[in-house]
Order: sequence, then structure tokens, then C-alpha cells
Amino acid sequence: IPTAAVFQKFAMRSGVFLLLLAALTCGLARGDDGEGEELQVETLVKPETCSVLSTMGDTLRIHYTGKLMDGKVIDSSLSMDPLVVELGKRTVIAGLEQSLVGVCEGQKIKATIPSHLAYGKKGYPPTIPGDAALEFEVEVVSLTQQTSWQKMVNDVLPLVCLALVPTLLGLVGLYLYKKANVEKPSKKKAKDKKSKKK
Repeated sequence: IPTAAVFQKFAMRSGVFLLLLAALTCGLARGDDGEGEELQVETLVKPETCSVLSTMGDTLRIHYTGKLMDGKVIDSSLSMDPLVVELGKRTVIAGLEQSLVGVCEGQKIKATIPSHLAYGKKGYPPTIPGDAALEFEVEVVSLTQQTSWQKMVNDVLPLVCLALVPTLLGLVGLYLYKKANVEKPSKKKAKDKKSKKK
């Protein structure tokens, strides 16, 4: 029984610690300066036919030019192959990814990205200073929608894994609880059994 009490104390302390950690994280996230600024997306060119709009999970090939607000170019794909971006995989800065949701093949946009959706307070020295807003001009070269299989893997699999974690932890806890509460034969009972056999 003492093992079960120790396990219960540990579980209680762990739970309290996780709650405090979550509260602290949420508080810090709300307290960031500059988060009131919003992403601004302007359409520069929209094709005549735009029947398929991008959604999370889709794969885009894009050409882009990124600039600081003073016009200094920080990055460009124009002299290279188009950049492949799978929406939702966080392969580009958050503001650029968000601006690419709801676009169609052939569309050109200009996204003004606040610093908290770009490189934040630290920036990306020496090219991008801290707290720098960025401006990206993007051309969507191609759009490939995710297949139903990809959608299942991206949407359902994480939920299944999320459900398995507490189940496995519960089974481990149940096993440890049962193991701690199994009666162990005492030495006196063992001696009594031996004396009865003689």
C-alpha cells in the first residue's frame, strides 16, 4: 500500500506541475508585445478561373520575394526552382503560411507580415533585425490538393495517437497499482507450509 500512496502523490504533483506549466505558457503567450498587429494580404493578380482554393494539407509551389519594410530584399526564389510548401507543416514562417491559405494556382499576392508571425523579437541576424515586419510578394506556380489518404494521415492519425497516450499511461498505472497491492507471502506463512509438509 505504501507504493500506491507514493504513486498517487507523484501523480498529484505531476498534474499540478502540468497545470502550472500550461497556465504560465498561456500567460506568456498573451503577454507578447506586438501581437495586436495583423497579417495583411493583398491580391495583386487573380486568374480568371479560380475554382480550387488552397487549404491546410495542400502542397504549393511558389516563387517569392521577401523584403524588409524599407524595401531591402532579404530572400528570393526567382533565380531558383519554386519553393515547395506543404500547408500545415510549418516549413515557412507562420505569416507566410497563413497568407497562402485560400489562394489558387496562378494567383499573386502581397503579404505584410507582423514580426510575431515572422522572426519575432530575435530576428534572424544579420539579415533580419529583431521585431521586423516583412513583406512578401508571392506567385503560386502550382497547387496540388491533398489526397484523402494524406488527409486521413494528417487529421486522424494524430488524434488516434493522442487518444493512445492516456490509455497506455492508464494501463501502466493499473499494472503498477495491482503489482503494489499483490499480497506477498510472509516468512511465517512459508515456515508453516514447510512444517506441515514434514
